[in-house]
Amino acid sequence: MRTVGVEEELLLVDPQSGEPCALSTAVLALAARESREGRGHAFQKELQGQQLEFATHPQSGMGELGAEIERWRAEAARHAAGAGGAVAALATSPLPAGPAFTEGKRYRWIQEHYGLTAQEQLTCGCHVHVSVESDEEGVAVLDRIRPWLSVLLALSANSPFWQGHDSGYSSYRNRVWGRWPSTGPVELFGSADHYHQLVGDLIGTGVLHDEGMVYFDARLSRRYPTVEVRAADVCLEASTTVLIATLTRALVDTAAREWREGIPPARHTVGLLRAASWRASRSGLDGELLHPVTMRPVPAERVVYTLLSHLEDALEENGDLPYARKGIAELLSHGNGARVQRRLLHRTGSLRGVVAECVRRTQRSA
Repeated sequence: MRTVGVEEELLLVDPQSGEPCALSTAVLALAARESREGRGHAFQKELQGQQLEFATHPQSGMGELGAEIERWRAEAARHAAGAGGAVAALATSPLPAGPAFTEGKRYRWIQEHYGLTAQEQLTCGCHVHVSVESDEEGVAVLDRIRPWLSVLLALSANSPFWQGHDSGYSSYRNRVWGRWPSTGPVELFGSADHYHQLVGDLIGTGVLHDEGMVYFDARLSRRYPTVEVRAADVCLEASTTVLIATLTRALVDTAAREWREGIPPARHTVGLLRAASWRASRSGLDGELLHPVTMRPVPAERVVYTLLSHLEDALEENGDLPYARKGIAELLSHGNGARVQRRLLHRTGSLRGVVAECVRRTQRSA
């Protein structure tokens, strides 16, 4: 069974006003102090000081993965409280926020080279790592999962608000994140050699600082023997994160099996894939999505169940099918983070109230 690890980026906020706070240095210092005392931690800094990232260990069981996500969310909340703040699993801040760059040579380079694009990158994503046997298998997987990544985005969408206003999108993070020059869907690679050549050519342009800025929706990890799927918003509920991880592992299993059986990848153009991504970021689960096979608009619920059908064999082999069915049914019924946030605004009449409730939900058990 393939192992799965998750990286989550969390938003640091003022517990009273709900506004983003540049507390990452203080939070990391508290975590490091405990680490020296033998407790250890999984946190690291991000581009903006209002962000905090953690990474789980590779896990085979989704129960264990969920428990670790809950643990690090709770630890993040505890350290943030020690620094006078709170954490919220929000992919964008509902309230207005300005840039607060993290110190460091690499981050200074990004700030100087990208200007307003870098200043406005207060966005939080969820990255899922799934183990692969080789780069060749990994690239075969990348080629075959391309049409399905927009569905993961729709399921995870958790960023309807931007700078104090409703953006009109379910995942406005996806739109802001898409301003980097290397983001989004990519062409078919065909082989590991071609993948590495393309990455090398991108670095050679001087537009990117390093390989870490190859922000494809899915890529080979530069540090681990994994495929890293980066399409999703950070999810409001830990249970949704586990569902995204469950579906992502099944996507990798299904794609690898198709590769071994000689089934070619769909040849959708990058333009069509970008349209599918835009549609998912706009609609989330509340409208139409582009069907991954036909690339024609159909109701979101039908597309989600098409994904489940596509993955059914792999989910069953992994023992994850009952959980995936239940998780999808609940998500379609209760809504993703975007729908929940809009419902909270309607109920409270205040974006501050939205943030306060999202702080609470971030720490709630899966």
